[in-house]
Amino acid sequence: MPTVPLRVPLAVPPFEAAFARVRDELEVPTDFPPEVTAEAEAVAARGPEVPPGSTVRDRVDARDVPFVAIDPPGSRDLDQAFHAERRGTGYRVRYAIADVAAFVHPGTAVDRESFVRGVTLYLPDGRAPMLPAVLGEGAASLLPDVERPALVWTIDLDSGGERQSVSLVRATVRSRAALGYPEVQARVDAGTAEEPLVLLREVGTLRRALEAARGGISLDLPSQEVVPEPGGGYGLRYERQLPVEQWNEQISLLTGMEAATVMLDAGVGILRTLPAAEPEVVSRLERTARALGVAWPDGASWGEVVRGLD
Repeated sequence: MPTVPLRVPLAVPPFEAAFARVRDELEVPTDFPPEVTAEAEAVAARGPEVPPGSTVRDRVDARDVPFVAIDPPGSRDLDQAFHAERRGTGYRVRYAIADVAAFVHPGTAVDRESFVRGVTLYLPDGRAPMLPAVLGEGAASLLPDVERPALVWTIDLDSGGERQSVSLVRATVRSRAALGYPEVQARVDAGTAEEPLVLLREVGTLRRALEAARGGISLDLPSQEVVPEPGGGYGLRYERQLPVEQWNEQISLLTGMEAATVMLDAGVGILRTLPAAEPEVVSRLERTARALGVAWPDGASWGEVVRGLD
């Protein structure tokens, strides 16, 4: 039987070198320019200011609201915090968004650099932040037990989770805790969670039902992360979403929908929308699903099928 020689290198090049080549190829930004770092340090030391052009000069004092930030464990760039309470037969949801504009004014060096970066990129061997750490993980972050400027949404919902009223103010907040998803989930499952976290489950569940009713889809895909291996090298780690991540996602989506309404009413901003799927596209998806052995009950919509996947 013929054989083909296979040559295997004695040593595998370090992954770090490959990661560096990928970053170079994709032009992933690394260190901040000195002028951006210097400006960020200066505005962090100066403290928040009302953004130029704002018609609201004073901030509401919301330090009495016991907000909590809910994020992946170990997060320091906390850009949102949550609180909820019962209101009659319904709910009052408060959502605080870090007021970065109180530090980063239009046309400044930090502003221009943030436009170049766009988002924070999470990499196998680090991250490329949108803002210098002194702001993103410090002065502008909704860290616990410190006063921070925030945009606070107050959204009143009825007993079915439908929006009844909404308000938005610039405020000063003082978060009480930074909680990781697993910690919140464990508290809720054990019955030891404080009322706002219990209500997060209630409101999140109601909002997911409303999403399904309006034809919306949330793909509960497992997260995929490249992680260092104990013996060297890297591996892939998959983690299924916890229910608390889905509930928290619904609060963010609720707030985003209200923000979109404000933007549309004011005639400003850019919104991303998705057209309805064409019938032929749905038919092709159904044929493909059946060919792969995925159950597709007669008459079921594609949304119902997706929500039924494990």
